Amino acid sequence: MQIPTELIVYGVIFAAVLLLVEGVYLTVFGKSISLNSRVNRRLEMLDKGQGREQVLQQLRKEMTQHMQGRKLPLYSLLSAKAQKANIAFTPAQLIGVMIAFSLLAYTGLTLGTGAQTPVRIVCAIAIGFGGVFVWVNQKAKKRMALIEEQLPDAVELMVRSLRVGHPFSSALNAVAKEVPDPLGSEMGVIADESAYGRDVGEALKSMAERLDMQDLRFLAVAVTIQQQSGGNLAEVLHGLAKVIRARFKLFRRVKAITAEAKWSGMFLSIFPIGALIMINVIQPTYFDEVKETVYFIPACVVVAGFLIANIFVMKALVNIKV
Repeated sequence: MQIPTELIVYGVIFAAVLLLVEGVYLTVFGKSISLNSRVNRRLEMLDKGQGREQVLQQLRKEMTQHMQGRKLPLYSLLSAKAQKANIAFTPAQLIGVMIAFSLLAYTGLTLGTGAQTPVRIVCAIAIGFGGVFVWVNQKAKKRMALIEEQLPDAVELMVRSLRVGHPFSSALNAVAKEVPDPLGSEMGVIADESAYGRDVGEALKSMAERLDMQDLRFLAVAVTIQQQSGGNLAEVLHGLAKVIRARFKLFRRVKAITAEAKWSGMFLSIFPIGALIMINVIQPTYFDEVKETVYFIPACVVVAGFLIANIFVMKALVNIKV
């Protein structure tokens, strides 16, 4: 059995798009924007001599620009993911990157395959736009997972700071300095906004809504209630940290329990398509006898419908809210 060369070319070009867009991103904005950096981006920008107000404006612009870009045609499908991933590219730049990589993919398909022009155009657009979407989606998943993991430690750091007598603003500054990205820069922005007069509870609530994260909503509510009614904020946050850790632990347990069903669903969805490709590779004439019958197209439509329904049903079965 020999895998067609064109399929290899498609796969190589798609992988190249993923690597190139990451390379361009790190080249334009520097390595500190990577989630693997131990020093958060806000501190690095301050260390380079930029003013606190200038850094705040730039970070706030990056954090909110994709919410404003939802009005662009088709971009609304990507804006939620780009918002959670905190992509520093503006919406216009991200669309430009998609178009540029689509043109690059078309060039690669022209040189590496003998497909007809309409096929190359469709595949190039799918690779360019699909590759950038996959990259943004991976960034969003990784960033949200890191924030969920960092939040309990950050809240406990606030508790320790409050217990030794520091005000809540100092506790926020401690988190902004000690915690790496992504949560470090997020809390740093809230600390700066608080210093310039914005209500802390309102800033935390805005951050929770932007990231669509339930644990951050709990934190925002706790701080807001304490500001309005008073009380021991350190003890409230200590209890909140325990709740967040318990939810995080339960979420991991649910994820482990549903892993088998999730992978089974993925296998059941991918296997028929993979089997169809393998059959056509091994024996291209396998379906010749039934292609001309009146039942072939309706049967294909029914099978495709069942495959799509299987994806949604399996996703609903394993999507357990914690």
